[in-house]
Amino acid sequence: MTPTFRRIAAAAALALLSLATPAHADDALAAAKAAGQAGERPDGLVAARPGAPAAVETLVGTVNAARLSRYRAIAAQNGTALDSVQALAGKELIARTPAGQYVMGADGQWIRK
Repeated sequence: MTPTFRRIAAAAALALLSLATPAHADDALAAAKAAGQAGERPDGLVAARPGAPAAVETLVGTVNAARLSRYRAIAAQNGTALDSVQALAGKELIARTPAGQYVMGADGQWIRK
């Protein structure tokens, strides 16, 4: 994959993320992340942190289903592997995570930015 393609795929993935979930889910996810109950993963998905309420677990499932659907569409549209699109989106989402929120490192450990 060329660097240009990577940038295009990552930009497309992020642009589509805003369309992937209803606004209330985006707001709820932002609140859960701000409260330290959820964070971004390197694979472009989100995860509930240990001790998060059941509602956050449910929200994470909803958001991840929508994200995976969009990632699959982007991968198919660009003729690339799903995991490549996820990795690019994950890198960008982690980079855009505000200081003080949690992200998951490549080793699976939570890191507070």
